[in-house]
Amino acid sequence: MIFLYVKKSRSNQRQIQFLCLEDLVPENHIVREIDQAIDFSFIYEEVKGLYSELDWGKPGIDPVCLFKIVFLQYLFGIRSMRQTIKELEVNMAYRWFIGYNIGEAIPHFSTFGKNYTRRYKNSDVFERIFARILQEAIACGFVDASAVFVDGTHIKASANKNKSTNVMVEKQAKQYQQQLDEEISQDREAHGKKPLKHDDSAGPPEMKNSKQSKTDPESGLFHKAEHAKCFAYVANTACDRHNFILDYEVGAGNIHDSRMFDGIYQRLIKAYPEIELVAVDAGYKTPWIMKQIIDSERVPAVPYKGPMTKEGYFKKYEYVYDEYYDCMICPGFEVLTYSTTNRDGYKEYRSNPEKCKDCPHLHQCTQSKAGQKVVTRHVWEEYLELAEDYRHTPFYRDIYKMRSQTIERVFADAKEKHAMRYTQLRGLQKVTMQVTLTFACMNLKKLATWKRRKGLLAPLLHFFGRKITALLPLWQPSSKKDTLRFA
Repeated sequence: MIFLYVKKSRSNQRQIQFLCLEDLVPENHIVREIDQAIDFSFIYEEVKGLYSELDWGKPGIDPVCLFKIVFLQYLFGIRSMRQTIKELEVNMAYRWFIGYNIGEAIPHFSTFGKNYTRRYKNSDVFERIFARILQEAIACGFVDASAVFVDGTHIKASANKNKSTNVMVEKQAKQYQQQLDEEISQDREAHGKKPLKHDDSAGPPEMKNSKQSKTDPESGLFHKAEHAKCFAYVANTACDRHNFILDYEVGAGNIHDSRMFDGIYQRLIKAYPEIELVAVDAGYKTPWIMKQIIDSERVPAVPYKGPMTKEGYFKKYEYVYDEYYDCMICPGFEVLTYSTTNRDGYKEYRSNPEKCKDCPHLHQCTQSKAGQKVVTRHVWEEYLELAEDYRHTPFYRDIYKMRSQTIERVFADAKEKHAMRYTQLRGLQKVTMQVTLTFACMNLKKLATWKRRKGLLAPLLHFFGRKITALLPLWQPSSKKDTLRFA
């Protein structure tokens, strides 16, 4: 068998042709879909007041072009602005997207950095752009906020974990401390106990020891299970059923997810009153968060959280609470009576040492030298019990299982496709900008894809919709299982 080939001449590289940039961009390229999905001229209104109105000096780069360059970086997960500019110089689709012709000089990579420092640094322009893109998705009917999924993910900071120092920082009080103190006082009064003494004198705040990075002091040391210690930031995020990102909050990596929940949840229920279900993981399964969700007339969808008990000892759920007599019953069928309610909001129930010393299960119950078992129950424990009841409901259990296709998929895409696993920026404000633009671009990409699909399917849906409507009077369901649901 003889194979023939034609030798390619390199003289074609110097061939002169008349070209149109429009013809060099494939019809199905994602930048075309994004350009058609939203009118980017809204950016002019968002940056109004950040630019000088005086007509002197060298004119600046068009704000829409500048933000489109940034969008390209976060849409395609390009690691830096320097690399983005290199891609723009050779990629005709990128040039078409920002409105630059083939021979036009691309702005220097430091252009956005200078604009950020001089104009955008202390503004909320990035948050307004994120909100505008999300609003477009809502207006198109793509957002379904009947169920929201909340979780946090860590972003590795640009900081060496070995370059740190120990500092004393002020302990932050719980946001709900005042409400908890009132509940504790009411509970102690109901049991005939005196109110706890509170020191209202203006003494020094309570301090704690913390590791602080010398490179990026605003990051926090993160260490969880099998993960190695590193300085990081955390992005608490909420998305809907269709993976549109609804809200987020960025903080240091050593802040627990449950402490960041309050702010994002209050904004969510204010912006989306249609929320019915809130799916969170075990880190958010605390008395205060469950109370907050249930009191706002929403249902929490939570997982099973295993008891944190030493191996070989009775689990906490094996001590049964008797609501009528307000006592605990141990596995040996002895009563643990109410003792007090401590400052953390836990009611303490203590056993009788005289009965415990002869109990055959004492070695499985307590290591106390006094031979006395103490079981605690939070003043808001009933909210945890109600959340546990919801967990056993098949519908809410299935909603929780959707986390793997919703919020976890959002984080996976953000890290693998949009370069959010690490950050090269330093400081909370700059990292917040990165997270905002990343999530804005993810929403923009989904908006463009859904608009394209809607445009392709609209004629078919219109045609078949009329056919189905005409046939409905002739069709009678034989059972509830045959009932059709139309969007």
